[in-house]
Amino acid sequence: MAPCPSICKILRRSKFFLLIFLSLSVLAWIATFSGDTFKSVQLSSVTPQTIVKGDSLREKLAAATTTAKDVPTVLSRPNCPKESPLLRAVKLTFESSLMLKDVESENKAVTEGEYEPKECNSRQSVAILIPHRHREKHLLYLLNHLHPFLQRQQLHYAIYVIQQAGDATFNRAKLLNVGYLEALKDHNWECFIFHDVDLVPENDHNLYVCDKQPKHLVVGRNATGYKLRYKGYFGGVTALTKDQFLQVNGFSNIYWGWGGEDDDLRIRVELQQMKILRPPADVARYTMVFHKRDSGNEINKDRCVVESNAASVEKDGLNSCSYKTLSVERMPLYVNVTVDIGMPS
Repeated sequence: MAPCPSICKILRRSKFFLLIFLSLSVLAWIATFSGDTFKSVQLSSVTPQTIVKGDSLREKLAAATTTAKDVPTVLSRPNCPKESPLLRAVKLTFESSLMLKDVESENKAVTEGEYEPKECNSRQSVAILIPHRHREKHLLYLLNHLHPFLQRQQLHYAIYVIQQAGDATFNRAKLLNVGYLEALKDHNWECFIFHDVDLVPENDHNLYVCDKQPKHLVVGRNATGYKLRYKGYFGGVTALTKDQFLQVNGFSNIYWGWGGEDDDLRIRVELQQMKILRPPADVARYTMVFHKRDSGNEINKDRCVVESNAASVEKDGLNSCSYKTLSVERMPLYVNVTVDIGMPS
């Protein structure tokens, strides 16, 4: 019987060492599990983030750890105010020595005729449409003043110059229809300004934005003693929203030569039960750059015979504007669209 106590002692010691071994194994497993779990949590918080370099990364990490009360309510740019703080009095100049490169150097923020303010979101997107032929100096003067004028109004805008090719009689109205159709291929512009090349705005407060009704921006000009040319005048510079211009079916296409198309547009507006708005007379002032009447833009002898009525508006206008686009050149200060609009019938 002597061997029994020895065997029992060995078995007790084996159980003791086994218990220690099992305890150490459990502790090691817990430590390993915790470490893996921590790594997993770290990775899950980092994986969805976009990895970028430099200050931008610091900004993203700071934003991710910012408490809710510190997060601004609007993360994008603010909307531009109704009246820009940049508006000011400006003296117009028309230097004969002015060159296109001079105007380009002063408007480096303009790309292919388009500008958008960096400090805020513009109230409206605006397309400026200028019908043109053989008026390079007038266009240069207008661009020189119009770009900074529009930028001070904090507008998102683009300028389109619609060139009539060939020597046929000039058709301002049809060119403006073309400009509207071509500009919408670039952007869904909210507002359209139909602008003569020889009229330069004098007052920054004459805002180039559209309203709930069509707007006439030329109440007075130097050539008329700053008085309205005649009651019902709706020419020179007008502003209509995309939908308003579509509603009146644009301009009539039948007015070849000078005059008539602006009165026709007024009739179209009135037929749609819309009212023409005008800024105050001391604001809606323009300088007209004097010039001789162009060859090919002689006075339209039928200009006083307004053609539009409810029936003709439906078939003559944007929906019947046929033309051939010869070229679209994206110049630094404007988009130049050259078109063949045909001949008078």
